[in-house]
Amino acid sequence: MNIKPIGKRLLVKPLKMEEKTSSGIILPGSENKTLPNMGEVVALGGIDEVKLGEKIIYKKFSGTEVIDSGEKYLILEIEDVLAVAE
Repeated sequence: MNIKPIGKRLLVKPLKMEEKTSSGIILPGSENKTLPNMGEVVALGGIDEVKLGEKIIYKKFSGTEVIDSGEKYLILEIEDVLAVAE
């Protein structure tokens, strides 16, 4: 399924983080954690403020979660986007 947001919405893939010790060992169970409120823009509706592939910071508890091909995504309103991370 291809998801195309409509209106002033965007589709975001939440970014995953790895928990590592100071010596570089990845801790078990860290693959399910996501960076708080950060994601990569994968599809856009009628929006000029952000571009495909940009990493964004969005409001906590915002958006609608959808699953496509086993992957978790969020559909966000542009008003929920706080910043573009560079």
